[in-house]
Amino acid sequence: MAGSGSPCGACKFLRRKCVRGCIFAPYFCHEQGASHFSAIHKVFGASNVSKLLAHLPLSDRCEAAVTISYEAQARLQDPIYGCVSHIFALQQQVVNLQAQLAFLKDQAAQSLSMALL
Repeated sequence: MAGSGSPCGACKFLRRKCVRGCIFAPYFCHEQGASHFSAIHKVFGASNVSKLLAHLPLSDRCEAAVTISYEAQARLQDPIYGCVSHIFALQQQVVNLQAQLAFLKDQAAQSLSMALL
């Protein structure tokens, strides 16, 4: 349950009372949690996420909540690929940067060999 008796963001979005021991409270704050949770609810459903978090060790729940939130937001932007499109774009950036680095190394090697002559 969020501080000072206000519901957590998930319970606020679901319009329900936030009880002590609410599985969502530690991960969805009162201020921004409702907007983050709305994507999660639309994509995965509150019940499914609740069950998933409940089956995880406490030490893994925070990372899982962040990951689920990221994937839900990505799925709303790209329903087919979700976060895979982000991963692919990052991989392409890495490939491009590696090509640029190889080019610059070649340029530096050529400049060095010309300076030695």
